[in-house]
Amino acid sequence: MYTYMHDFPQFYYPYMHGFSPFYYSSSFAPTFFLGLLPFLLLAAIWTILIKGYTLWHAARNGQKKWFVALLVINTLGILEIIYLVWFRPNSSNTHQSHTTPAEGSSPKA
Repeated sequence: MYTYMHDFPQFYYPYMHGFSPFYYSSSFAPTFFLGLLPFLLLAAIWTILIKGYTLWHAARNGQKKWFVALLVINTLGILEIIYLVWFRPNSSNTHQSHTTPAEGSSPKA
């Protein structure tokens, strides 16, 4: 029975040899991924730090929709920066201290 791709590996193998970075005997693959590793680690550390800082602000300000969106969507820090720059409430409005007056300091009638 004839199938569409019955001879796929035999037909394309001579033309694809040595061009794929994922090919196991290619000398390009180990050096490519070894060179890419520092950038991947840097991106992972950056994403964790900026996401944590942004999630902390969204939770502290009670912005549940932003918190869920920031938690679910991974954009390598782009959405987090957009939130911090344009959508985070001003700190003067949200972080008001709630202090109680000391005893004896209230005016007597």
